Amino acid sequence: MGLRQRHVVQALFCRTGWVSRASPAARSVRLLQSGTPASTGPTDPARQYRGDFGYDAIPIRHPAKVFMIIVHHLNNSRSQRVLWLLEELGLEYEVKRYERDPKTMLAPPELLAVHPLGKSPVITDGGLTVAESGAIVEYLVERYGNGRLAPAHGTPERLRYTYWLHYAEGSAMPPLLMKLIFDRVENGPMPFFIKPVARAIAQKVKSSFIEPNLTRHLNFMEAELGKSEWFAGADFTAADIQISFPLEAAAARAGLNASRPRLMAFLAKIHARPAYKRALERGGAYDIIG
Repeated sequence: MGLRQRHVVQALFCRTGWVSRASPAARSVRLLQSGTPASTGPTDPARQYRGDFGYDAIPIRHPAKVFMIIVHHLNNSRSQRVLWLLEELGLEYEVKRYERDPKTMLAPPELLAVHPLGKSPVITDGGLTVAESGAIVEYLVERYGNGRLAPAHGTPERLRYTYWLHYAEGSAMPPLLMKLIFDRVENGPMPFFIKPVARAIAQKVKSSFIEPNLTRHLNFMEAELGKSEWFAGADFTAADIQISFPLEAAAARAGLNASRPRLMAFLAKIHARPAYKRALERGGAYDIIG
């Protein structure tokens, strides 16, 4: 084996290890990367001796593989606010689209290949898969936010931020989802002899349980916005992104209107944000606000 061949073999073996800055192997790595022909001439005369390695040993570092965040985006769903958050953070991402079944409005079975529950939102970031909108929001803000879109730890604003992140899905969404279901029971097709009974049950559940709960939640949120401009305090945060979906759903089908001016002003402000508009362009039709 010739001198050049030995240097190349050494270079291949030590690409991920420690090699001397002035060693022939390190020089071969640099030459291989640049495409410059190897030379057997003298090495750098300015090199300095460093113990057993011969000269100053350094690790050869290679750029880490960069993974694109993929948003598995279901039309007219909570994943729209994930796109919005990514736009607010200025991150690059890819949108993989999925369409609801037009009859059942359920997610397609292809999402089962991404997550065992087959639901959206879900993102993949390299080898990591994150589901649940609240978990996705926290993950993206903690990993990529660099202090943006979240109040400082240990502050009263941080506690409010955490509360609204969890309130959005834990408290605000259940009565909205129940209203959607019982609206369909009340108005959906069914055998004529069952329809009067089903309609009466649906109306009773809505009037005695669902609608009072919706009223209570909307009044609560309206009052909270009287304390500060945004839900967590004076600054816009990811909590405002998280709470947007319940409020948009309430405005579309649960009676949120001008009688609650602070909530309506909140929706107007978020819809005017450039990042929100960019997210709509990336995500496509979003009929919940139509």
